[in-house]
Order: sequence, then structure tokens, then C-alpha cells
Amino acid sequence: MSPTLNCILLIDDDEPTNFMNSLVLRKMQVAAQIHAVQSGQDALDYLTSEDKAQHPKPDLIFLDINMPGMNGWEFLEEYKQLDEKDRGHVVVVMLTTSLNPDDRTKADTTPNINEFHIKPLTADAVREVLEKHFGNK
Repeated sequence: MSPTLNCILLIDDDEPTNFMNSLVLRKMQVAAQIHAVQSGQDALDYLTSEDKAQHPKPDLIFLDINMPGMNGWEFLEEYKQLDEKDRGHVVVVMLTTSLNPDDRTKADTTPNINEFHIKPLTADAVREVLEKHFGNK
């Protein structure tokens, strides 16, 4: 598959999870760039960075819920306050180990969340997101 997206941003406090998710995405060759950060604050810093060569605006974000410091929900509260130039039109996918039905319900009713998937990230889940939100078949 040729790169469809310019950039994907992974937000997860677990470094091995970011590594595995990056591996899946790189193997599928779905994005020109894949960046991973380990906290909600790091993600906000990435998104608001003036250095767009090092921190290009993502087309797609995979976001974990349970992270220390700033969890996924808190990140989304801050994210929706960003200027449009920093926020842009990004597809946000909650990617979590949470089996709490309240998290799924909250995700389904939160405007900034486009999808909710249970870890691990799979090629099938990536294809589903790309097809649904970016028109890739």
C-alpha cells in the first residue's frame, strides 16, 4: 500500500505499545511519517509546535485513555481548546485496553472521537479506519 496519509500521531504512555503500533503502521506503509509521544502533554506540545518540519500536523491520531499525568479524556479537553491551525481536521481514534462500557459510551458521545478500538492495533483496524475516514479501499 502506498502512503495515504502524511502523518499519524500515536499517543500512549507505554513505549512498547507505541513501538508495536508504529511497526504495524510502517509495515502497512499507510503514512509518510509516524510520530509517537508518551503523554497527553507531549501530544499538545507536538501539535502546537512551530517546527512543522519536525512536527507535521497529523491526519490521524491514535489515543490511549489511561495515561498518568494527563489521560486521554483530559487531552481531548485541552485539544478542543487549541487554535484551528493546531487542531485541524484530524481523525481521532481511541485505542485502549479499557473494557469499561462507560468509556465506550463516553467515546461514542464525544464529538472529537471518531472511532473506539481495543488494543492491540491490527492491520484490519487500520484498514477499517482508513476506508471509513479517508476513503481508502
